[in-house]
Amino acid sequence: MKTSTAIKSVQVTDKKIGEGVLKVHHPFMSLTDLSDEGGNSMASYIVRGGNRLAGDVTVSGSKNAALGILSAAMLLDGACKIENVPDVADINVMIEICKDLGAKIKRDNEGTLLIDPTSINTHEAIEDKVRSIRGSYYLLGALLARFGKASLYMPGGCNFGTRPVDQHMKGFEALGAEVSLEHGIIHVEADKLLGEHIFLDVVSVGATINIMIAAVKAEGTTVIENAAREPHIVDVANFLNTMGANVRGAGTDVIRITGTPVMPAGSSYSIIPDQIEAGTYMMMAALTHGDITVRNLIPKHMEPLSAKLEEMGAHVESGDDSIRVWLDENEHLKPASFKTMPYPGFPTDLQPQATVLLCLAEGSSKMMENVWDNRFQYVDDLKMMGADIMASGKLAVIQGGNPLTGAKVTARDLRAGAAMVMAGLAAEGVTEIVEINKIERGYERFVNKLQSLGADISRLDR
Repeated sequence: MKTSTAIKSVQVTDKKIGEGVLKVHHPFMSLTDLSDEGGNSMASYIVRGGNRLAGDVTVSGSKNAALGILSAAMLLDGACKIENVPDVADINVMIEICKDLGAKIKRDNEGTLLIDPTSINTHEAIEDKVRSIRGSYYLLGALLARFGKASLYMPGGCNFGTRPVDQHMKGFEALGAEVSLEHGIIHVEADKLLGEHIFLDVVSVGATINIMIAAVKAEGTTVIENAAREPHIVDVANFLNTMGANVRGAGTDVIRITGTPVMPAGSSYSIIPDQIEAGTYMMMAALTHGDITVRNLIPKHMEPLSAKLEEMGAHVESGDDSIRVWLDENEHLKPASFKTMPYPGFPTDLQPQATVLLCLAEGSSKMMENVWDNRFQYVDDLKMMGADIMASGKLAVIQGGNPLTGAKVTARDLRAGAAMVMAGLAAEGVTEIVEINKIERGYERFVNKLQSLGADISRLDR
């Protein structure tokens, strides 16, 4: 029998899916994300290319960290204050979902939330808005820790390939929960959560965070091996520790969580800067032969990109919490080969933006996508603008140096949308980007920040 002091080793591996029964274990092996919902899908960005971007830009709080931290706050036994919360669509949807659960949330000032989760009165998050963002699945771990059960609609988010959540579910099972799927709703329930030794089959950011959140109130010690190491995982762990949890090893591939039955909170916490937003502006400097100082970032998080920018011929100068990137008018970008990898490798969320940068490099470059399937959907839009790209499977070969020209293109997903804006900045003439609600899921005051750097961009509401 499992106890809180004797930790049993559980290898998280695939199981045979049951057939012919209503209760189906692990039906998540090939989950394809739903498209974005909400926002003004008729609005667009109008970009007139050719301007050199220069000046300072301040990075907002990390969207990915904020999604995990807001969810984790739902299991607390007291109120807390969270600072540096980005004002973007995904976060605002998550706030509304948490309010629907019964949490009291109000904005103290710009970027600061006061959260009291003690009034939460349901373990069910089954409103349609839950489907619209991927990060809503972190509420499974939080509500499971709080109530011993949780029900949640299948999450949505960017539609660029299969994004299975089987590792989340099997991690919950290892902690003692039963998992089922009925009518598109995931149900998890446990009489008691008990610490276990969990080995993830694949490095999964989402599963690492979700299991970590669920385990903070489990009896005994939980060990997650082959854990993801991304900065926002460390941020969620640091938030939990600030609120009274005992999480050690976040940022390495082994995380140990000693269960804490009561987490009174009462503290404040500031979310880390968004490394993907920072990286987008860094590449825009090189793209436009500009000179941009990106402030409120953590230079360590940007090292994979900084190294590549220098390899391509851009100048990179790091400060304590800033990075300056510039490329002189008479200098040219060099071709390079990129390969996306889990952190500390090159981030998949900077892949579309980097591909646009390679379109301006003189020569042949390669982009290898090793994290997600089908993340080159945006390539056809770049081809309409004059890019010479051949994509097949996980590899794209870019023949750079051809001039880009303005066209009407689509934001296929959050990061591909930012890449289309970058292409518009470098193109001759006018580019219109439609379905910008996807971009506004993750970039705060995008138009205003770009205008402050000298970009000719405006938002057109229809």
